[in-house]
Amino acid sequence: MDQDTEATFDVGARLKQLRLTRGLSQRELAKRAGVTNSTVSLVEQNHVSPSVSSLKKILDALPVSISAFFAGDEPSQPKPFYRAGELTEIGDGTLSWGLVAARRPDRQMSIIHERYPPGADSGEEMLEHDGEEGGVVISGRIEITVDGEVGVLGVGDAYYFDSRLPHRFRNVGDEECVIVSASTPPTFSDAGQERHHA
Repeated sequence: MDQDTEATFDVGARLKQLRLTRGLSQRELAKRAGVTNSTVSLVEQNHVSPSVSSLKKILDALPVSISAFFAGDEPSQPKPFYRAGELTEIGDGTLSWGLVAARRPDRQMSIIHERYPPGADSGEEMLEHDGEEGGVVISGRIEITVDGEVGVLGVGDAYYFDSRLPHRFRNVGDEECVIVSASTPPTFSDAGQERHHA
């Protein structure tokens, strides 16, 4: 997604369009997602910018994957190379998650270029989904919580864990943290398999 597309992407309008297409009221979507009716309303009006975990929770209830939400549902032809501007942004406006080959048909894994500004995190709600994930810190520092165990990783440090364990990422440093990560199966394109900590 190029910078112009990112700058003009209307999260609220896209969510409302998907909700109406499925014949759901705000109240019904909120009930399915386990969030308040006002949360759905505020997101649709662009009065709040949802965290990644909150947005995933709402999209799971549709169900729509994060990559389909931002990239559209039309798959692209497979190709071997992707320029920086071609990564699909699936972050929440504070942190940036650039998903590689988001629209590739039959994609078997998710590769993400993650950027966390100081103080940014993946959301207060712990993430849980099928599969495994791992990554390497390229710059900065990141605090990762996995099933109650907390680690602070720096440049060159890495992680690998079962994604079904509740987990969260938080930049505890004073500079941007950059991570290159991978997960399988590609839960960012298979919303039906994503689950969240209640």
